[in-house]
Amino acid sequence: MQRLVTPTDVHDIPIPRQPGTLYPEIEPYDSGMLPVSGGHRIYFDVSGNPNGLPVIFCHGGPGGSTDDPIYRRMFDPVKYRIVMFDQRGCGKSLPYASLENNTTWDLVADMERLRKHLRIDSWVVFGGSWGSTLALAYAQKHPDRVKALALRGIFLGTKQECDWGFQEGGASHVFPEHWADFVKPIRLADRSNIMAAYYKLLTDKNPKTRLKAAKAWSIWEGSTSTLFVDEEMRREFAVDDFAVAIARIECHYFLNNCFFKGKNQLLRNAYRIRDIPCVIINGRYDMVCPISAAYALHKALPKSELVVIADAGHSMSEPGTREALLAATDRFSTLSV
Repeated sequence: MQRLVTPTDVHDIPIPRQPGTLYPEIEPYDSGMLPVSGGHRIYFDVSGNPNGLPVIFCHGGPGGSTDDPIYRRMFDPVKYRIVMFDQRGCGKSLPYASLENNTTWDLVADMERLRKHLRIDSWVVFGGSWGSTLALAYAQKHPDRVKALALRGIFLGTKQECDWGFQEGGASHVFPEHWADFVKPIRLADRSNIMAAYYKLLTDKNPKTRLKAAKAWSIWEGSTSTLFVDEEMRREFAVDDFAVAIARIECHYFLNNCFFKGKNQLLRNAYRIRDIPCVIINGRYDMVCPISAAYALHKALPKSELVVIADAGHSMSEPGTREALLAATDRFSTLSV
């Protein structure tokens, strides 16, 4: 049985990890609310070794959170100084589910603000799903501040990827029964542009209308996130607060091209990060972020390593994906502080 590691002893003891297992549970030794632009305040916490290699965790969504303590367990707490933060409008950050002053570039600026606040020179950037998008955007904006990239479930923020998940003809063909539930809130006449129709519902003045739409959106995503549909995950995605933030903020971003300019901005600018060590991990049967995006990114970053998990979907909780992520963080843990 793994014991709880406290901030006072975490940097003094070895942490053995057997293949297939996570690192022990740990608690933050520092946390706070950091004021950023546009009236937002972002929650952050820090755990692990105060003198260790800094790593920042970019959660998914946009609109997810760092509430799950399993996220800290992806990193060796003896070697890493682990920084978590909730992006604008979600988790413990305030104002909750706000769409105002909430763009990709606001989040990139928030990461820089947090880096400076914590007096970190450079760090490893870890991100999955939307977190991979944000990690890439940050790295391309501030390549001198990134020691390495550990990326999972690649999402490049393109219209094609958004349409795959939220228009008829993509994931709908793989999960037809769950798709039927997803489109129920949308009138037949409005289904030619499902995201636009959802946006109207998610920003409706009636809170009951907003919540009903949010839960349908979020449950659809939870239904498609694993190789085998996970009922527990569907229930987690149905929790009111989580559903409202992830549905509103995702829809807001997707309708706005994730605030990128033109097509494939992240691929066009990949040359800026070509020399940063990078591991790209994707499930072969990822129905949220199909593997084609990971492959395209790998081709744009010839020095990167592409790890394809043969028996996985999208979730980082699936065994093969989890072990590949741990192997990546273990490898990068030898980088100089």
